[in-house]
Amino acid sequence: MSISLSRQAALTLTQQLAERLAERIRTRLLPAGARLPSVRECARQQGVSPYTVVAAYDLLQAQGLVEARPQRGFYVRDIVHNPLQTPDGKSQLAINKGAVNTPVGIPPGTRINATMLIRGMFVESVAGKPQPGAGVLPAEWLDAGFLVAAMRKVTSGQALRESLVRYGEPMGDSRLREALARRLQRIGIAAGPGQIITTLGATQALDIVSRALLQPGDPVMVEEPGWAVEYARLAAMGMRVLPVPRGPEGPDMAVMQRYCETMAPKLYVSVSVLHNPTGYSLSAASAHEVLQMAQRHGFYVVEDDSYCHIAADHAPRVSVLDRLQRSIYISGFAKVLVPNWRLGYLAAPPELVERLLDTKLLSTLSTPTPMEQALALCMEQGQLRRHAERLRQHLAQARTRSVALAQAAGCRFVAEPAGMFGWVDTGVDTEVLTQLLLDQGYMIAPGAMFHASRGSSTCMRINFATTQDAAFWRVFERAVTQMRAQAQKS
Repeated sequence: MSISLSRQAALTLTQQLAERLAERIRTRLLPAGARLPSVRECARQQGVSPYTVVAAYDLLQAQGLVEARPQRGFYVRDIVHNPLQTPDGKSQLAINKGAVNTPVGIPPGTRINATMLIRGMFVESVAGKPQPGAGVLPAEWLDAGFLVAAMRKVTSGQALRESLVRYGEPMGDSRLREALARRLQRIGIAAGPGQIITTLGATQALDIVSRALLQPGDPVMVEEPGWAVEYARLAAMGMRVLPVPRGPEGPDMAVMQRYCETMAPKLYVSVSVLHNPTGYSLSAASAHEVLQMAQRHGFYVVEDDSYCHIAADHAPRVSVLDRLQRSIYISGFAKVLVPNWRLGYLAAPPELVERLLDTKLLSTLSTPTPMEQALALCMEQGQLRRHAERLRQHLAQARTRSVALAQAAGCRFVAEPAGMFGWVDTGVDTEVLTQLLLDQGYMIAPGAMFHASRGSSTCMRINFATTQDAAFWRVFERAVTQMRAQAQKS
């Protein structure tokens, strides 16, 4: 059995061998019931180690293409009704072949959208390449051993037994809510534990607010550019999305006023501090204007403060001025701690707490008590605060390097670099640029996806933590040069 394998190919030898065999099985060159060469024989024929052959055969077994028969070897299965084969006859391995060099298995020509970026959160790097479009910090930055130690402490002995046999408190662990109330007081928000509800991350908090206060078709004001996932989430719920231009000081008040007079919006969703994607922070004057408009027209300001841990405590926030009357404050810990724990919370006006709590209970019943207790312990002992300080220092260094590399590559920062993200003008259509860079194994976040109504954009969002690699910027420059050369020819 002659199979051509290459040690220079993008696929590993294991993947190449498995794919070649899968192709022979699909085309009936290896018919049902045929015996594959023994592991040693195949290794000798292909010039690879027996471990490579075993791994390749395991891949074929996982796809349902072959079966192992004790003391007899590996045999081809009848794949006519193989559920792991796709409608067009391709095996899952063949589909994944295109995923080796591209982030999260994005096929060529695919338009990057909110869910693509979410999928990208689960891939730290591709072939060792940090992803410039990532929305999270590198895993090595989030190494929070103190959180693991706290988890061990709160799950020892009787505490563990109690947490396993009963649901957690509906509003969330009381000890954590007390710690969160102290945290909010430090940034100027007066909210007692009875106004705080814990959630499975900040995204669920936003979802709870939307489901509790909105009906399908209700108008909701959102920032533009803004968080792509929020546009997608509201659209999926059937809401009418009203984009409000976001500038360095805050939202365009004239546009907001026009919406209020003609559409009667129910909510205004805002990232006041270290706005995503620009890095802007709300000015005190704009915060006052937004609050006054909310009071006049009766809408609630939903303030997403997901980046509060890497921001200054004294930054202007509507919730600070409003004292949680026409505002709902939302935050979480996924950006600075282990993201998989999905810890978040909301703080709301007293009259809304019961309605919001009912909505939480209908969706999740309760949140995981051991994780909340561990987080409370870390907050009480100051470990979370010290961890956040270290992250701010890492980000400051990364930001300095990334800004220098981006500017050297010809990018212009639309907004003053701050926080975790940079909003840069590349001078070319970044959706076209996205496809060119995907072919090189890099996923960027094109500007168009940060707009409610997608159109061409020359901007892109970069993650300062993942754009310190000069190799990416060299690939970026070549792609931009290629695009400009093509534009001149046409």
